Amino acid sequence: MTSRLAGLTGATIETSPAVCRTCVWWQTRGNREPDKQKWIDRVEEEWGAWGTIYRDDDGGVLGSMQYGPAHFFPRAADLPAGPPSDDAVLVTCAYLLTDTQPWVEQSLFLAAIGEARDQGARALEAFAYRYPDDATPAERFLVHRTVFPHDFLADFGFRTLRASGRIELARLDLGGVQPVEEGAREKVLSAVREAFKPAPAPAPPGG
Repeated sequence: MTSRLAGLTGATIETSPAVCRTCVWWQTRGNREPDKQKWIDRVEEEWGAWGTIYRDDDGGVLGSMQYGPAHFFPRAADLPAGPPSDDAVLVTCAYLLTDTQPWVEQSLFLAAIGEARDQGARALEAFAYRYPDDATPAERFLVHRTVFPHDFLADFGFRTLRASGRIELARLDLGGVQPVEEGAREKVLSAVREAFKPAPAPAPPGG
């Protein structure tokens, strides 16, 4: 079964995981909790889609990710190893339905990289966590949905800007990278599918 990526917007949020629809944790600082719809209207007017939803061909959601210019997420300024850089697009969280489909989070990150390049951003940033070597996939990808495994981000080329204990702020510089062509999400998805294709079976002896 193939899958597809769609932008996370006010028009598509009702199809995202239920916990994500009203969550304003990243948009909140102190006791001031914003109106989610007003926040959506502002970010879409200034930036556009503020994340990605990953669905299968039947429309079932496999995961979603939220990201956008760092200033739209004031909570990040108070986190250990923060604040994020003013010139960065910040990946704030990813919600996966299962830990048995590793390409979902990879493809969501690749989509975020493509969107940041399209928008001319200088960098992509995210909060990372150094998990112990024996951490399970569920611990690494389902428990902390707002921080990402350090080694997972390093595989994309992220480097550590600063650290506070096991928490890090990681950055992927995009300077000098040419903007990706239109249809970035579909190109990303095609690349992810190709990367996770099983290796061809060896030819039988004497074949």
